Amino acid sequence: MKSRQNVLTAALTGLAPAVWGSTYLVTTELLPPDRPLLATTMRALPGGLFLLALGRRLPAGIWWWRALVLGVLNIGAFNFLLFVAAYRLPGGIAAVIMSAQPMFVVILAALFLGERIRAVHALACVMGAGGVALLVFKGAVSLDTVGVLAAVGGALCMASGITLTKRWGRPEGVGLLTFTGWQLTAGGLVLLPFWLSLEDLPDGLTGSNVFGFAYLITLGAVLSYIVWFRGIERLPAVAVSFLALGSPVVAALLGYLFKDQTLSVLQLVGIGVIFLAVLLGQPRPPKKQPDPEPGPETAGAGEIPSAAPDSGAGTTTPHHLPDHPARR
Repeated sequence: MKSRQNVLTAALTGLAPAVWGSTYLVTTELLPPDRPLLATTMRALPGGLFLLALGRRLPAGIWWWRALVLGVLNIGAFNFLLFVAAYRLPGGIAAVIMSAQPMFVVILAALFLGERIRAVHALACVMGAGGVALLVFKGAVSLDTVGVLAAVGGALCMASGITLTKRWGRPEGVGLLTFTGWQLTAGGLVLLPFWLSLEDLPDGLTGSNVFGFAYLITLGAVLSYIVWFRGIERLPAVAVSFLALGSPVVAALLGYLFKDQTLSVLQLVGIGVIFLAVLLGQPRPPKKQPDPEPGPETAGAGEIPSAAPDSGAGTTTPHHLPDHPARR
C-alpha cells in the first residue's frame, strides 16, 4: 500500500515540472516579447496574493524569514537566474547545467536531512544529465561566463529550496494553500524591483497576452506549486529532485508538436534515459519480511498457561491471568 501511494504521489508531483516545461512555449507564443522578468513576476505575485487572501493568515515569528528564504530560493532567485542563463547560453546549455540539480540535492539531503547517499542515486544523476544533454544539446557553442554562473546558481537555488522545504516543513495549523501563497508572494516581491528597473512596460495587452498570463498564474504557479510542495512533504527530497527532469522533456515535445521542431533519434534516446533516471531516483518499495517461524513463544498462543510450582513454598500459585469478563 505504501509503495502504491508513493507511485501516485510521484505521478501527481511530476505534473508540476511538466507544466513548467510548457512555460517556454507560452512565453514565446502568447506573452509580450522580450520581457522575461514581467512574465516571471506576473507568474508569481498575483497568484501568491490570491492565496494569501484566501488563507487570511500571514507568517508569524521565525516563519517571516523562513517564508522569505523559501520564496527566494524556490521562486524568485531561481526564475531570475534561469531566465538570465537561458538568454546568455545558446543551444540548451542552460538546461544541461540545470540538470545537475539532483546531484546537489543528493549532497544537501545527506548533510541536512540524513538521507543516505546511494549508488543508484549517483547513477541516476549521471543518467539524468546525460539524457538532458542528448535531448537539448545542439553541437559546439561558446560558453558565456555569466550565463554558466547563472545556470549553476539556479540549480543550487532549486536544490536548496527543495532541501529546506523538506527540512522545515510547514508550521502547525497552516494549510498547503497558505504556505504556497507565502512563497509565491515573497518570490514575486523580490522580482518586482528587478522587473520595474530592467524592463519597460508593454504598450498594450492582446487577448493572447491575457490568456498567457492567466495560464502562468493558475497552472504555471498556483496549482503547480501546490502540487510540488505537497510532493516535497510526502516524498524523499532526492526523489522529488529527479522529477524536475521532466521539464525539458515536455518542452521538447511541445516544440515538436507546435513549433515544427524535429526530434532526432538521439533526442528520443535522451528522453528514454531521462525517464529511467527518474525511475531510479524514486524510493524503492520495502522488502517484504518473511513470516516468523512458530516457536515456543508463539506456539499455543491464546491458551491460558497452567499453574507452575513455587519452589520456595511447596505450593502452587497461579500465574497472572488477564482480566477476563467472567472474573469481573
